[in-house]
Amino acid sequence: MIQPLTLEKLDTVTNLALRLWPDNIYEDLINEFKSLIDHDNQRVFLYHDNHLDVGFAHVSLRVDYVEGTETSPVGFLEGIYVLPEYRNCGIARALITTCEQFAKENGCTEFASDCELTNIDSILMHEKLGFEETNRIVCFKKKIE
Repeated sequence: MIQPLTLEKLDTVTNLALRLWPDNIYEDLINEFKSLIDHDNQRVFLYHDNHLDVGFAHVSLRVDYVEGTETSPVGFLEGIYVLPEYRNCGIARALITTCEQFAKENGCTEFASDCELTNIDSILMHEKLGFEETNRIVCFKKKIE
């Protein structure tokens, strides 16, 4: 069963997110997720299976340019995670379908995502779920004084 994030599930989604983004700080993530509960342009969905939350997806409506798209707003998969023992049984597909529906209901005709170049599992998941690769980039920064 898929449900939108609630206050009662903040700890659960934060702990799942730390598995996806282990370099983050718990307090920062829980505060970010709390701010998304009633957000107009973003949603977090949890997948619940047999009394256990086993995955989540975070979707946003982006109005800035999204690589490879031609319209605005664009539904954007900000993050998705499914516990390893629950993978390859349709949970990611169900979560993404729910995210796509949120995007459609908010006027989007395109849905996009990204991942690290080295995240082969994510690339394969995206391809399996119907995404097509639009670009590969390397990002740079430098301090200015």
